[in-house]
Amino acid sequence: ALDKPSGLAVHGGSGISHGVIERLRSARPDAPVLELVHRLDRETSGVLLVAKRRSALRHIQDQFRGRETGKTYLAMVKGQWPSNKKVIDIPLFKYQAQTPSGETERRVQVVSESDPRGQRAISLVKVARLVGPHSLLEVVIKTGRTHQIRVHLCSQGHPILGDDKYGDFALNKVLQPQGLKRMFLHAWKLSLKHPHTGQAMSLISPLPVDLQQFIHHVSPDTPPI
Repeated sequence: ALDKPSGLAVHGGSGISHGVIERLRSARPDAPVLELVHRLDRETSGVLLVAKRRSALRHIQDQFRGRETGKTYLAMVKGQWPSNKKVIDIPLFKYQAQTPSGETERRVQVVSESDPRGQRAISLVKVARLVGPHSLLEVVIKTGRTHQIRVHLCSQGHPILGDDKYGDFALNKVLQPQGLKRMFLHAWKLSLKHPHTGQAMSLISPLPVDLQQFIHHVSPDTPPI
């Protein structure tokens, strides 16, 4: 397991020559197998699994497909999240959008349940604490759709702070001088079974220092996460 920093892509492509997996393979040329088990957005920090055996890769990916793993993220969103809003079960549709520079990039939007283009997506949301005018959420995803948490939270009127695709861009500019230079989304905890022993495992990535400092800046009395 790796603790991926924000701003680092998990693999090359789309103008990125080297991501996490390419750097690992370059550093470990003697390793016969190094494969990403799952992905994280470039802007997202936190727990990232890499398999060193194909048998382990298959076993863990089967757990992901069977929804036997638990993936918990920490996300800070705009405004006060309603405490009774605990389940978001809204289909998502992935498409290609053109950027101002003429390149194409992946975008995702919510669609109705009757839309045949949609893929079911389920996110479970719990308010961890209020931080000034914002809400720090624990989000467990039951499906692993592209940009799922970002689009689900935005669809409820509470975009993730610092999100440069689906966020409140004016608010993001205000928050930069306060110390938030990135999206506040962190892959905090991953629970799964060991691929060979079957033993329950829980991998935790502490909230990065820059996000901790932002919390302290906004709300000095908030205890550490």
